[in-house]
Amino acid sequence: MKYTIRKKIIDLLMPAKKEGVTEGKLLTLLGATKKERKRYLGVLEVLEKEGVIYFSKGRYILKGAKHYFEGTVVKLSRSHGFIRNDSTGEELFVRGRDLQGAVPGDRVLARVIEFKDETHNSDTASVVLVLEETEGVLTGTVVTEGKKLKLRPDSFVSDPLTIVRYNGNDIKDGDKVRFTIHDRAQHHSDITVDIDSIYGSSGYAKVSVDAYIDEKAILTEFSAAVMDEAIAIEHRGIKAADYEGREDLRDLPIFTIDGADTKDIDDAISIERTEKGFSLGVHIADVSHYVKKGSELEKEVHRRGTSIYIADRVIPMLPKQLSNGICSLNPNTDRLAFSCLMELSGNGEIKSFRFAKTVIRSRVQGVYSEINSILAGEETEEIRKKYAEVISAIPVMAELSAILDKNRDRRGAPEIDSKESKIICNSEGICIDIKERSRGVSEGIIENFMLCANNCAAKLAMEKGFPFVYRIHEAPESEKLLRLQQTLVHLGVDPKGISEKSTAADLSALLKRTKEDPKSSVINKLTLRSMMKAKYSEEPVGHFGLVMAEYAHFTSPIRRYADFTIHRILSDYVSGTSVDKLNKKYTKLCRENANRASTTELIAVEAERDCEKFYMAEYMRNHIGEEFDGYISGVIGTGFFVELPNTVEGKVDVLSLPLGSYEVANDISLVETLSNKAYTIGDAVRVKCVKADAGSGLIDFILV
Repeated sequence: MKYTIRKKIIDLLMPAKKEGVTEGKLLTLLGATKKERKRYLGVLEVLEKEGVIYFSKGRYILKGAKHYFEGTVVKLSRSHGFIRNDSTGEELFVRGRDLQGAVPGDRVLARVIEFKDETHNSDTASVVLVLEETEGVLTGTVVTEGKKLKLRPDSFVSDPLTIVRYNGNDIKDGDKVRFTIHDRAQHHSDITVDIDSIYGSSGYAKVSVDAYIDEKAILTEFSAAVMDEAIAIEHRGIKAADYEGREDLRDLPIFTIDGADTKDIDDAISIERTEKGFSLGVHIADVSHYVKKGSELEKEVHRRGTSIYIADRVIPMLPKQLSNGICSLNPNTDRLAFSCLMELSGNGEIKSFRFAKTVIRSRVQGVYSEINSILAGEETEEIRKKYAEVISAIPVMAELSAILDKNRDRRGAPEIDSKESKIICNSEGICIDIKERSRGVSEGIIENFMLCANNCAAKLAMEKGFPFVYRIHEAPESEKLLRLQQTLVHLGVDPKGISEKSTAADLSALLKRTKEDPKSSVINKLTLRSMMKAKYSEEPVGHFGLVMAEYAHFTSPIRRYADFTIHRILSDYVSGTSVDKLNKKYTKLCRENANRASTTELIAVEAERDCEKFYMAEYMRNHIGEEFDGYISGVIGTGFFVELPNTVEGKVDVLSLPLGSYEVANDISLVETLSNKAYTIGDAVRVKCVKADAGSGLIDFILV
């Protein structure tokens, strides 16, 4: 009832703005009876104490009325949270005491109380009231506190919560569970809960991933309607009518190159040397041919937006009947493709290109490691036989890619060395090893060729003037570049060329100059952090990181919504649809689909990163007590993070350091103020693993 009255009061005061409303009129408008008057005045008093309203000249006035907004709680930690403004998509920082007990998924009425908090680089807001309590899934881990079993939530940090009902579940310490809130409270630690179901032991990463996927509402199953369409497409196969109007490229020595365990093969290449340079073909699965406009499959593609890759599992954008079946460019099988056919000069310049609907037949399912062995002259006889039909194209492929590398370097595109983890699981889904993902020559070759096709797709749309979904990367904000400059100085690194006006070439020069520096990993991370995040847009503002004015994502329609969208547009274009009709048909759609693709990409990236931590903790649980060399990768007030050579990252808590008073200096060091002992990012350290929790993904180190 309290929140209902609060909402009524705010709704009544909102239009009044500066004028306000007298107490008598407000109580009348609220419909307060004589008996209710005291309770209503009590709510007004609480709102005054909270600073939501104030009383002046006999009138109640809503404080900062224009700064109110409706939003959704998206993240919570022990001390703060973030609310996403439902209108703008902006995320605002909220102090813990200003959350009013709201949990992730709640829709709230909030107001901006400070602008551009420097620490969190966002406006600061305060929750006024909870409008809608989340109906989403909440998960947590059962923990023992004293002699009682309590619940530690996954999505918000608080003291363990009191469990009221088990709902027939035989719970025990360490269980990962699904729960609902029994009673709300102003403070998170006072919330009580009911246990609904049990996922299994939180000691297993795969159990924590299952809970995470549920809580984030990530779709894993396809509806019956979607599956009916997918199965019908699979059973139909390719008919004679599907070949009509397509260029027949089955005589070309086309082949694919992917990881050894790849099942959704959406790109293939063909290449030959010509008198004037190179003829390069990039052939992409023609997904839009199968996923028809208005179909259940198309609606599902819009809902999911992207495939998600977590350790040993894939949550696909399309059912396997398409992603691993009819759309996958499997070897020695006719497949419908959308091809970008390019002519390049001897110096790697794209002289001409065209897009065409084609039918292809891949000669071989290439594997990166096998191609790399051929390029190194270390292939086995078995590999030579496997690649016999295309082996003459492999050195030509490497030659063109080397030229494209030089051109990229000449443009000044920064080559950021960001480490990726390779999670290795056994047949039971348990992590048995973690390695840094290696990247050989052939991986770079395929990336270069895909860049060419993506560049051509954007060029075509920009030259002809029809709507498109571009992959954009805006120039860094001057404040972030200045922060990078200052951080480099504090690290003892020459910041030559880095200023608020730095270009991509300046950042590239920094990375080259510091490649052999012991702190190179940190410098790469800092440089990446100074840059904007790439996203999708209907406006072609260019790609800062690639130093390309024209760029889009054309090459992965099996797993990315943006690529699927531009396949739909380009299909209409190559079939002869006029630019005017394209503008009428796709202008609004491109804006909507660009936003959707950006949103779902962020969800996928966050899920992949968060779930990776569960597997890292599961792996390190078998290495507790062991010592490792690593380097300090980040600092916060409560300690610092250490990254190991295999990409595993854990925290050294400040409480495990020698007794003293510690504070963060220049965002790069944790300093003991009396002795001036500093722990600085980039410093080499030796640590011992003392704790690893697969339920939370947290790993604890101590310094040796």
